[in-house]
Amino acid sequence: MMTTSASGRNGTTVLVVEDEPAIAQAIARRFTAEGWAVEAVGDGLAGVSAAARLQPDVVVLDVMLPGIDGLEVCRRIQADRPVPVLMLTARDDETDMLIGLGVGADDYMTKPFSMRELVARTKALLRRTERAARAAEIAQAAHPDPPVEIGDVVIDRAQRRVQRAGAEVHLTPTEFDLLLALAATPKTVLTRERLLAEVWDWVDASGTRTVDSHVKALRRKLGPDLIRTVHGVGYAFEPAAGDEQDGA
Repeated sequence: MMTTSASGRNGTTVLVVEDEPAIAQAIARRFTAEGWAVEAVGDGLAGVSAAARLQPDVVVLDVMLPGIDGLEVCRRIQADRPVPVLMLTARDDETDMLIGLGVGADDYMTKPFSMRELVARTKALLRRTERAARAAEIAQAAHPDPPVEIGDVVIDRAQRRVQRAGAEVHLTPTEFDLLLALAATPKTVLTRERLLAEVWDWVDASGTRTVDSHVKALRRKLGPDLIRTVHGVGYAFEPAAGDEQDGA
């Protein structure tokens, strides 16, 4: 088992779970240069243990690991304490990506990847987490925004909860933000680039597949009838005819 660690300057802690020492060490060095505290471990069980011990702000997690794979690691980490997870995969297979999103990952990158992009996307995850925490604090201190109700879908912005037809739908933080962005302007087509900017807080043409995969994950959880694909452009939230919007 490989374990490396580095102290940080700005209070941010990152856990890297990667079994290839050269990649893990390169990530740790790059993250340390950002002022983050970093610990890297090389197998799945060590990743679960380290997450419980460190309580990291974000986890960078490889899919293929000895012991237990990254999907099971992500499932166990999220069950213990929700935390932003960026998954790394050597296979450009959308099925694997959707499974990763389904167990609680917020984003993913395929190998080989750019360290610059990895840092940018990790920073974006941290910014979104901070915004969500601030929004929750504001909601508790003041009158919360009313839920968005469109047809049989209810989006509670204050509690970050979603229901469809009265049943709770469990979404990751990224899925929730994506749904809210689409539902804020029903029947309006939002480009992939705009969604990347609003939800992921970064814009890069290589990230448009991230949007596509998260939309597919949303459809699996909410049903295929709510989000319309506009080929070559983006997506629109399309409630059924006769549904009315309230609270947006």
